[in-house]
Order: sequence, then C-alpha cells, then structure tokens
Amino acid sequence: MLMSQLFGQTLREPSADAQAASYRLLVQAGFIRPLGAGIFSYLHLARRSMTKIEAILREEIERIGGQEITMPVVRRAERWTESGRRYQTDNETGRSSGREDREPGLAMSHDEMVAALVRTEIRSYKQLPRLIYHLHTRWQDDPRPRAGLIRAREFIAKDSYSLDGDWEGLDRQYRAHYQAYYNIFHRCSLPVVAVRSDASTVDEQIAHEFIYLTPIGEDTLLVCDACGYMANRQVARFRKPQPEEELPQPIEKVATPGTATIADLANFLGIPTSRTAKAIFRMATFATREVERLVFAVVRGDMDLNEAKLASVLKACSLRPAQEEEIRRAGAVPGYASPIGVRDALVVVDDLIPSSPNLVAGANEEGYHLINVNYGRDYRADIVADIAMAEEGCACSECGAPMRTARGIAVGSMIKQGTRYAETLGCTFLDRDGQRKPVVMGSYAIGVSRLLACIAEEHHDELGLSWPISVAPYQVHLVALPGGEEEAGRFYAGLRDAGVEVLYDDRDESAGVKFNDADLIGIPIRLTVSKRSLAAGGAELKLRRSADKSILPGEEVIPRVVALIEELQKEIAGRVRTVPFR
Repeated sequence: MLMSQLFGQTLREPSADAQAASYRLLVQAGFIRPLGAGIFSYLHLARRSMTKIEAILREEIERIGGQEITMPVVRRAERWTESGRRYQTDNETGRSSGREDREPGLAMSHDEMVAALVRTEIRSYKQLPRLIYHLHTRWQDDPRPRAGLIRAREFIAKDSYSLDGDWEGLDRQYRAHYQAYYNIFHRCSLPVVAVRSDASTVDEQIAHEFIYLTPIGEDTLLVCDACGYMANRQVARFRKPQPEEELPQPIEKVATPGTATIADLANFLGIPTSRTAKAIFRMATFATREVERLVFAVVRGDMDLNEAKLASVLKACSLRPAQEEEIRRAGAVPGYASPIGVRDALVVVDDLIPSSPNLVAGANEEGYHLINVNYGRDYRADIVADIAMAEEGCACSECGAPMRTARGIAVGSMIKQGTRYAETLGCTFLDRDGQRKPVVMGSYAIGVSRLLACIAEEHHDELGLSWPISVAPYQVHLVALPGGEEEAGRFYAGLRDAGVEVLYDDRDESAGVKFNDADLIGIPIRLTVSKRSLAAGGAELKLRRSADKSILPGEEVIPRVVALIEELQKEIAGRVRTVPFR
C-alpha cells in the first residue's frame, strides 16, 4: 500500500477528549475517526488489524467445532418479551416504533435470536452438540461512552453459542471455550486473567470474564497475592470478621436526633459502625416491568451492599433505588428504617447479621433508633445470603490473607445460560428415550473493537503505537528518503512478491515527518532506503520496539525481512499454552 494513496492521515495533535492512550493514538495514527459520542468509523489501517483479529477468532472457535452464521442486527421486541429481558435492558437498546407498531430495535445481544433459530433447527439429540458463532455489529445506548473503543455505543463483537443435550456437554464446551479464549488473547499478545463474574440474570452456576489489567479499566477485581484467588468485585467472596459472642440484651428505643447516616449514628452513640445495621431499599423487577417489589436489604454498618449479589440472590431482572413514598408505604422511615415491623417487602439480610448480636437499627420513627436488635429474636428475613461488598483489605475467602483491588477491562465473557432461553422460548429436542427436553445453552462473547483498543493500550510508548506482528495492519513500513526512491521501489515490489504486507511511504515529506509517522502508526518492522543507507551498503532495518538499527546488503533485504517476520510470528505462537481451568 502506498502512503500517498492511503485514505486517512496522521494527525499532529491528539483529540481533545481522549481520556485513554489507545484512543488518542488510534485517532492520531489514522486508524479511527469519531462520528459522535461512542460512535466511530474504522479507517483502512484499523480495518486491516481488525480483519486479522477476526481471522484469529475464526480459527480458534472453528478449532473447537464452531460454525459461522450471520444474524440480523435488528431484533424484534416480541422475542425479548418472551424471554423476559425486554424491560431489563430497555433503556440501552435502540428502539423505533416501526411499521405495525412492532417496536424493532438494534440488538445488544442475540440470545433470543439464537433461541428462535434453535427452535426451528434442532429436533433430536442426534443434532447435538452444536456450536454456532457470528461476528457482527452491536448497539448499546450507553449513557457514558468513554475511552474511545473501550466503551463505545456501536461496536463489533464475536458471539458464539453452544447447544447441548445435558449439563455435562455444556461443561465440555465451556471448558473448550475457556482454553480457546486464552489462545486468542495470547495470539493477540494481550495479557489477560480469567475471573469469576456476575451471572445474576440467568439460572446457571458459573460465569467468567477475561480481564485486561489496566489502571483505566472500569471493572474492579479483588486479588489475593497469597493464594491466587481473583474475582470481579460483583461476585467476590471474602472471609467476614466474626464478632465475639454476647448474650442478647433487652431491646430499647433511644432518641437519636439528626442521625440519618451510619457515620452520624455511630458518632452520636460513641460506637463503631460494626455495631450498627445498615438498611438499604431497592425496587426489584421480576420477569416483566409490571412485577416490581420493594426489597429491604440489611448489611452490617461497616460494610456496603453488593447489588449484583443481591440481584443474583433474588433472581431479579433489575434493581433501582426505592423512592421515599415507596419506603414509607412499607411502614419504614428513610434514615431511621428498621426491619422490625416492615410490611409488604422482601427482607434480605447479609449472612453476617445473624451472628452479629445487639446491633443498633432504626426504629421506623424519625429521630429514634433501637439498640440491642438481634436477628431471630426480633425479626426474621425472607432470605439470608452473602450480599456484602468485598473491599480492599478484606480477608481472602480461601486463605484469609488481605486482598487488594485492581482495575481492568473485560475483553471477553462466558456464561452458562443453561435452559433459561430454551424453557422460555420453547427450544426442545427429543432425547434417546423419546422424552422432550430443553436445549442446554452457553454464551461466549469477545468485543473485537474493544480488543483492538486494549492491544493498542498495552503496546505503545511515548512515540506511538507498537503493534504485535499478529495484528499489525502491515508487517513492514518501508520508508523512501531522497536518493533511495528507485531502490525502495524495487524492494517494495520484491517484498510484495514474497508475500510480505508492506506500507510504503512514498510521500514527498521530510525524513522527520516520515519517521514520526512510522513510530506513530507502529508497524513492527521499519525498512529505510536513502542515499546514506545505500552508501553504507544497503537498507536500514529497525524493529519498532527496539532502538537498534542495522544495515542489510541489498541482496539480503528480502530474505532477511521474511525470516524476521517468521521469527516474530513464532514468538507470538510460543505464548500459546494450556491454561488450567479455574
């Protein structure tokens, strides 16, 4: 490719709203152009890199039995109504009334579409297992798009779906994907860790996210360096401090004016926050928007509620903060709420509460609290479960060592959906005994455009991008300087004949501009031909990641470059290894 003919150009100044290095550099280097908040065009260089990423995805998914299909980007509202997800994600979908008021929308995911396909294609156990996948454009009307492609509204993704006749088959396909995903990220030269993640919206037992660790990430992980435990904070477990045993004391109402917060209450009474009970109110949606119920959650005052855990325990589609009138309707008083005497609410308490005696809780009366409240004697909950948030310094649930937090970006996810969609959308098959059973499904996603951005985030320096050979838009950046144009043209033709991908800077620009652009674009191998290099014996060879330069004799240029490309490719391939399932 001749740079003089390249559509798109490098920019001298970064974008004013570039919060991440990857966003700044992808715009400056001429890979992407923003068209609106979270909406981008992918120019020629980005498209070439993404094509290589997609080829890696196809190879690894097809290696475990995947069959590529294509599904529409437009989804029908009635499919989401059938599955119960229509109102769960309604605010983030692109919707229009369409003809006949069918409410078509842009697909955030294709789970329901796959189920509709399965319903028409799978009839017998002889047709299972199957694995289908597609690469497609997704839309998610994110209210806070940020960091360029890392959090975009419109993006490119790979989704695969496993179809099995039983949970054992799902487990095999799930583990096969686990290894395939590590293969993909290793081949893209992106370090990731697989962590347990939130699976609250489906009826399976397990879900994973593949996290690229970076300070700009929005996901928070809890990490134990002592034993290796690692989990997304949404589901992270921790060893809770067990209070000393005490005899239950008589309950007593005390005046506590101006103490609507836990901190104010503890300060007023001169007690630690761990001696208080924190009340949190949420409205939970179940299956459809019309089914909504008040939830009264209780955690110890020195802890915070984990809403993902709460949603999982409740099997709720969504949670929202309860409004004051909704709280008062249940007989509770905001700021002074107590589970004692509350009505028409689901009471959920953290599993530490039953072993925490003589806590201070609200009295459901403005300016008053109850001291010596004991679970079991004074009230009972509908559900007792782990609903507390793990924080920095919490004890690891596995070994007890203090955990630390780390930031990261989820570039892939896997979830055992089980029979949720099969049962709600009627996806069944006849087993060997002639019994009709639901298809057991798994869903596996990778954000292709987000992966491109994360690779750029990982592989750059102060001069620009520095692509791994496996996903670089071109393998060689050929720079022609005065006196070397004719020989550079011969190298360009010879390299292309040898199957090498070459970006040839034939522009009438200064050496400084050309070298700066080469560093900015970040192609792995730079070959410079000039009057000076020819006088020194040939062409100058330099790796983007190294400051070292060498002169190659003219007859050695093409074979040496081809050999170097093979070395770099072997280096990438050597990173692929078997990873234990965790």
